Amino acid sequence: MPDIGFQISGTNITTATIRPDNDLAKNSKPKVKVARFGDGYEQRAAKGINHIEESYRVTMKNRERTVADDIVKFFDDKGGVSSFDFTVPDANGSTNDSSGNPVTTIKVVCSTWSLQYANANHYNVSAQFKRIYV
Repeated sequence: MPDIGFQISGTNITTATIRPDNDLAKNSKPKVKVARFGDGYEQRAAKGINHIEESYRVTMKNRERTVADDIVKFFDDKGGVSSFDFTVPDANGSTNDSSGNPVTTIKVVCSTWSLQYANANHYNVSAQFKRIYV
């Protein structure tokens, strides 16, 4: 039963499942071919097999310094190239998390991330994930 979030691991990183804050946001943008004709008439067709681009804004606020450092190290190691599993809420999902909520696990890459120093021992991490198909 995967829970919402992603698992970090690697060299000098404590293996842990990271659950994002509740303000997790999904953005979707379809790729569409449009042929325009006279009088405003248009024909539209999906551009490609997986034509809906999905991205996720992920925040992890007020995390212990060591955890935040491990999250950033994980993103650094992936370098926006290597994908990882990310479990998201999905009302149509065929799997449930440990609380019984429907979820789906997808492949993502982390395209951007930032670290904010909240105080001496707690940091905020924010990231942008892009869904990929492999």
